Amino acid sequence: MQEKIIILDFGSQTTQLIGRRVRELNTYCEIVPYNKFPKYDDSVIGVILSGSPFSVYDEKAFRTSLEGIRGRIPVLGICYGAQFMAYSNGGTVEPAPSREYGRAHLEKFDSGNPLMHGLDQRTQVWMSHGDTITSLPEGFNIIASTDKVAVAAYQVDGEKTWGVQFHPEVYHSTQGTQLLRNFVVDICGSRQDWSAASFIESTVAALKEQLGNDRVILGLSGGVDSSVAAVLLNRAIGKNLTCIFVDHGMLRKNEFRDVLRDYEGLGLNVIGVDASQKFFSELAGVTDPERKRKIIGKGFIDVFDEEARKITDAKWLAQGTIYPDCIESLSITGTTIKSHHNVGGLPEKMNLKLCEPLRLLFKDEVRAVGRELGMPEHLITRHPFPGPGLAVRILGDITPEKVRILQDADDIFIRGLREWGLYDKVWQAGVILLPVQSVGVMGDERTYERAVALRAVTSTDAMTADWAHLPYDFMARVSNDIINHVRGVNRVCYDISSKPPATIEWE
Repeated sequence: MQEKIIILDFGSQTTQLIGRRVRELNTYCEIVPYNKFPKYDDSVIGVILSGSPFSVYDEKAFRTSLEGIRGRIPVLGICYGAQFMAYSNGGTVEPAPSREYGRAHLEKFDSGNPLMHGLDQRTQVWMSHGDTITSLPEGFNIIASTDKVAVAAYQVDGEKTWGVQFHPEVYHSTQGTQLLRNFVVDICGSRQDWSAASFIESTVAALKEQLGNDRVILGLSGGVDSSVAAVLLNRAIGKNLTCIFVDHGMLRKNEFRDVLRDYEGLGLNVIGVDASQKFFSELAGVTDPERKRKIIGKGFIDVFDEEARKITDAKWLAQGTIYPDCIESLSITGTTIKSHHNVGGLPEKMNLKLCEPLRLLFKDEVRAVGRELGMPEHLITRHPFPGPGLAVRILGDITPEKVRILQDADDIFIRGLREWGLYDKVWQAGVILLPVQSVGVMGDERTYERAVALRAVTSTDAMTADWAHLPYDFMARVSNDIINHVRGVNRVCYDISSKPPATIEWE
């Protein structure tokens, strides 16, 4: 039985980070809505309550019962989670005199408490709250304070129940991982046996049992998630897996050919479909970004469905859905954070059952599984690439000539990043074709040609991103190579916007 930590999500933006930190401790965890604790599950060894955008005294605040959990299983409340346990047991939570946001230091704490074990004096922590606990219920004891927050952490008498006002899951809590280790490993007793190798072993066995001798179809995109899903399924069911790779004409230069070669080298049974002319025809004259996305999304499903129907005995559709897709598609507040193309929709049209072998993994874990499966590094470390491809990097209408210009410029940029050893230091990179032309001089002739913008960002999870500070010599070389070798471009710019307020892609 796979032991696990349950994270009750009260709507915090950092709930996923809690999950990632627990997984980094080689401990399996699941994130579930605050009111969906899995009852009668003996594999649960601990519970973490997340933060929330609400105040505990709001009418709309998320509330749940911890009856049957507290006193039986170790519990750690973080921010709202800590306030919720104090408030619901008779404590007082009030608006802070000023919003407490940013770095703070634990001025004093009980170093003998198991949750605080190994923390340094004046440990830096990250605060992000508008309320503060002003009085604790009977039996709740302060174990840490800062100069502004008296109740920075507490423990309940006679219980393995703790609350912390700060966020140990974020980077700026410098010893947050140590605190989480204290809870997950020392207090909850995790065996720390969750790894890429153990995941592969258990998942391959589960897939064999789930799928039997049924035929499975998987749509490949060339990206990390679908590629790892394909190799994992191939290990489980071999020839019963058929992959379909659709070229909508907006892939990177030579990508259709190169990715097909990679897949065949991995022993996958792949059908490649060049549908570029269909997409160019349907996109002609379209400038609105959302319309582009819808045309490409519908067109992809139509092409995929047409090919899939040729495989008359297929019973399953496999997808590269990963855990953040599922979490962001959960409706906790009544509205969905983000709608993902991999979460629902296609199976109903095709009348196939759904198989998602990676749905419990974060992106870094997907890459670890890929390495354990022996996949080539250039497939595992590929930058994220938008589903509509270069269509959302061409501002304005799309033509084959514009795609050719962008593919050539993008190829120079990406190859340059690899050659200069910069590719793996960047989260995502690409070139944007701007809807403007500018005056230039080439030789003795005046030119009036297109401008492109280079975009490269650093990030850990794409929720926030900063522009990559690439070397000037590299930028000069790439600019010169694009202008000299890409017919139709005479000006190169660099996007130095962060996210927020900008986004990574331009459309």
